[in-house]
Amino acid sequence: MEKKIIYVLLLALTVGFSAWSQEKATLSGTVADQSNNETLIGVSIYIPEADVALTTNSYGFYSVTLPKGTYTVIISYMGFTDVQEQVSLQANTKKDFAMTESSRQLEEVVITSNSGKANIRKPEMSVNKLSIATIKKMPAVLGEVDVLKSILQLPGVSNAQEGASGFNVRGGSVDGNLVLLDEAVIYNTSHLFGFFSVFNSDVIKDLKLYKGGIPANFGGRISSVLDIYQKEGNNKEFHATGGLGLISSRLLVEGPIVKEKSSFVVAGRGSYMHLFLKLADEPNSVYFYDLNAKLNYKFNDNNNLFLSGYYGYDYMNFNDALVNDYGNTFLNVRWNHIFSDKLFSNASAIYSDYDYNLRIKFAGLNAVTEIKNYNFKYDFKHYVSNSFSLDYGVNSIYYNFNPGTITPIAGTSSVNPEQLEKKYAWENAAYISAQHKITDNLSMTYGLRYSNFLRLGKELRNTYADNRPVVFNEEFQVYEEATPTGTKQYNSNQKVAGFDNLEPRLGISYALNDNQSVKASYNRMSQYIHLISNTASATPLDIWAPTDQYLKPEILDQVALGYFRNFSEDKYSLETEVFYKTIKNKADYIDGADLIANRAIERVMLNGEGRAYGLELMLKKNTGKLTGWLSYTLSRAEQRTPGGIAGGKGINNGDWYRANYDKTHNLSLTGAYQFTKKWSFGAIFTLQSGQAATFPNGKYQYQGITVANYGTRNDDNLSAYHHLDLSATYVPKPDKIKGWQGEWVFSIYNAYARNNAASYTFGQNQDTGASEAKRMSIFGIMPSVTYNFKF
Repeated sequence: MEKKIIYVLLLALTVGFSAWSQEKATLSGTVADQSNNETLIGVSIYIPEADVALTTNSYGFYSVTLPKGTYTVIISYMGFTDVQEQVSLQANTKKDFAMTESSRQLEEVVITSNSGKANIRKPEMSVNKLSIATIKKMPAVLGEVDVLKSILQLPGVSNAQEGASGFNVRGGSVDGNLVLLDEAVIYNTSHLFGFFSVFNSDVIKDLKLYKGGIPANFGGRISSVLDIYQKEGNNKEFHATGGLGLISSRLLVEGPIVKEKSSFVVAGRGSYMHLFLKLADEPNSVYFYDLNAKLNYKFNDNNNLFLSGYYGYDYMNFNDALVNDYGNTFLNVRWNHIFSDKLFSNASAIYSDYDYNLRIKFAGLNAVTEIKNYNFKYDFKHYVSNSFSLDYGVNSIYYNFNPGTITPIAGTSSVNPEQLEKKYAWENAAYISAQHKITDNLSMTYGLRYSNFLRLGKELRNTYADNRPVVFNEEFQVYEEATPTGTKQYNSNQKVAGFDNLEPRLGISYALNDNQSVKASYNRMSQYIHLISNTASATPLDIWAPTDQYLKPEILDQVALGYFRNFSEDKYSLETEVFYKTIKNKADYIDGADLIANRAIERVMLNGEGRAYGLELMLKKNTGKLTGWLSYTLSRAEQRTPGGIAGGKGINNGDWYRANYDKTHNLSLTGAYQFTKKWSFGAIFTLQSGQAATFPNGKYQYQGITVANYGTRNDDNLSAYHHLDLSATYVPKPDKIKGWQGEWVFSIYNAYARNNAASYTFGQNQDTGASEAKRMSIFGIMPSVTYNFKF
């Protein structure tokens, strides 16, 4: 079946190449913000005489090939005034367009943009694109709008629980999300227990979340892709933007280096709640800070050079008993080159680093883990004709994993200094993908990605009897770590294990009319690196580990079918999808797995399988004083882990059980109301089924000690999760567009003080002796006020 799909895709690509022979003039160029020359991503361009619609790419570039003649070019984008211009196309022509931000309506405050409408004809589904203009109209919790908070309101997306970092897509784990900031991988997306994201909204230019139908240029993860780009900086004049809040503050500065040729943008944030804790003699301390920077230089119309970077740091100290700090870093050098009016290219050299430190006083140890990668990618966009285009390119990533540097934290500690064996890997990929408009109503995107992963030395590896690092104890009916039979030394860059995968991608859209369409998609994805983080263990720890001969690559197959409709002149839109996905080699842990300072992580892990399926619904109101959306997801995420080569019955007797991030119901209601020119209000209500959990179902006495007995894995769940967030924004001088501009943001997180369960602890009441369960909650009601400004 897989070979047949690949043959069909290759045949379609061959047919599409016939469009090359057409002799037509090409109109190409970029679309930018007139005020700062910032290129705009995803701008809609429509040419009515030819009935051709297209959008700018991730770098603001467009290209369309048409018969010679005179055409009307209509350009529209969220938050900007439409541009309409006559263009005489007698030969290949380069034409750049500039757009002006829309001014506020003076007589009546009505949001007229309909960019939220469903894209009917484009063969793109399971994708949510949020402009910063949209995000900034959402409730600003603690005075600051947040990228992750915004995507959590989308169907199919949820958070694990309060106090947990990251997000989950269609029942997938956190490590299944490929999160890119200016094309660099971000390994941890959260600050302060997930309360803030690492993305400063002031510096964000555009974002897109792929939940399915993922294009062939993306790979390496199996759940989703969150693709985010930073601003390039104003190359006309200097500006500053910022905010002063009770918990955190931020500042962004941008301006020209060489006017209209080169620019910079620098943005920083920091929290200072720990200062108030010190004043109150509070032994606990938490804070974060981050820094974004970007430079660009335009050599000429065909060559642009970009340098972007990020550094973020989190620190948490709980009475010196548990100290946890971590941080992301990246640096990207990027070169845009236009070979011709039909061929655009982007080359990037990227360095990324994520380190995670854990200091445990009672254990007397400090553990440091880290993952570094060096990434080179070269991508091409080829506009063959107005109905056929190609994307193709290559990608190569070299990984350096440090699973643990262990040091004692005091001279009396029994812990011996130890450096766990570092691990190395090399991941390579090549892809080709086509966007093909077959008829006015039928469009397709199809492609193929080849991925290769090599696990490399230098490393000393354990060997096991019958190649089984995990064994089943028949007497106690539990899985245990196998005893190594010996070791094998691998030299530097010697191949330890290797894997190859073909990943076909397919998307189809059929427009029933101008207002409604049906779409379908299929994609296969491979994931070669894994986050080893057992939230059920006694201590939290993040360890990234590469695939090897024991920890197999996870392989996803996903299909989706959707119906999309705009109605009432695009004032409202409806998006519905059903999806089904399966996962091979789903990583799982044996009961009681110990992750800290584990020299051989394969001794506590098993390979299983997973599946997820569900229905997603999104109803949006796109225009008027009141805008927003209702999203709902009904889904199930399960996994099964047979014993395999380890023997035994497997986890949960080898039966299907709920995945850790399974949430049957997920409802979100988001609204923004422009009351007057000075006052606007926002609200977000979230309701989710409780996270899957394993509770004790009894107890017994063993040598005078009371021992809890647990039932099947994830057969229980935490209580339902819900809360309401409110915000009000006051703009004293809404008509002022130059000089100092300010606004006050008043917000309440968890307005009715819901004590959502982060976990339950089970024990015995000291007074009555009865068994009892205690719910632990992290966040209660949290009011805040922030003053935002720009000049």
